[in-house]
Amino acid sequence: MAPTSFSSSPYYFSFLAAIICLVLVFHQAQAQLSATFYATTCPNVSTIVSNAVQQALQSDTRIGASLIRLHFHDCFVNGCDASLLLDDSSSIQSEKNAAPNVNSTRGFNVVDNIKTALENACPGVVSCADILALAAESSVSLSGGPSWTVLLGRRDSLTANQAGANTSIPSPVDGLTNITAKFSAVGLNATDLVALSGAHTFGRAQCRLFSNRLYNFSGTGNPDPTLNTTYLATLQQICPQNGSGTTLTNLDPTTPDAFDSNYFTNLQNNQGLLQSDQELFSTSGAATVSIVNSFASSQTAFFQSFAQSMINMGNISPLTGSSGEIRSDCKKVNGS
Repeated sequence: MAPTSFSSSPYYFSFLAAIICLVLVFHQAQAQLSATFYATTCPNVSTIVSNAVQQALQSDTRIGASLIRLHFHDCFVNGCDASLLLDDSSSIQSEKNAAPNVNSTRGFNVVDNIKTALENACPGVVSCADILALAAESSVSLSGGPSWTVLLGRRDSLTANQAGANTSIPSPVDGLTNITAKFSAVGLNATDLVALSGAHTFGRAQCRLFSNRLYNFSGTGNPDPTLNTTYLATLQQICPQNGSGTTLTNLDPTTPDAFDSNYFTNLQNNQGLLQSDQELFSTSGAATVSIVNSFASSQTAFFQSFAQSMINMGNISPLTGSSGEIRSDCKKVNGS
């Protein structure tokens, strides 16, 4: 009988299958973020970021909300890859100039300060995408909110997607159905939507983002009927009909600079500032209503869900392994 070659024996196929499994496991491990990613290469990364955010908060009480918003607006466009931070160049149309970001996103100088500090401590190691994730966590925990273990290992994009920023980032006037769809498109569910909306427990918004609710809601010629009438009168004073669209007001009228669960109590009292906020509670039959009620009654439940949802958002399509690069200047790709 002719000898069986190894390549046609069942052992060969078992061997091949084992190799393929190892390759897949290695690929998954490579693509997975890790809490200890910088443990040996930049062990003080979290402290350096936290100190810089704390310093920024001393002179600018709204910077925490601004920094978490950068992470959010970055992750919803091509994943958490710091594409938002790139300036215009001959080959890049900056996401900073997309409608949701222009004359609105801020805190880029703080990101640059953090990057400078990290380049001094561990040159060429920490990505700008990871800086955004770490700064978001510091902003929340330093403002009285939860802390969580930030998973790390993201790399920075080589390009931006201005068109994507115009279509993918949820808008205050999108309506709950559209916003839910935008969250779903990046793998986030209704609990993530309500929890992450709770970041509006601190920070400010410009009149132009909610003035449609104050005077002529959806072409009715009347204010949004879901607005508490006392709150409506206050907002009309802050944002008169033909006043400046860039005037700021607190997203949370009760504790404007503290990270707490009052945002959800506000929604129950019809005191959500943005249409996208109030619709979480006032949309009849929506899955979000019971989640709002749960978070309003338990700050612990909100904090736990918020931390998990931030981790979920931070996991959106990161560049890992040898994809992308570690930018030395967050505003531009290396060598440009």
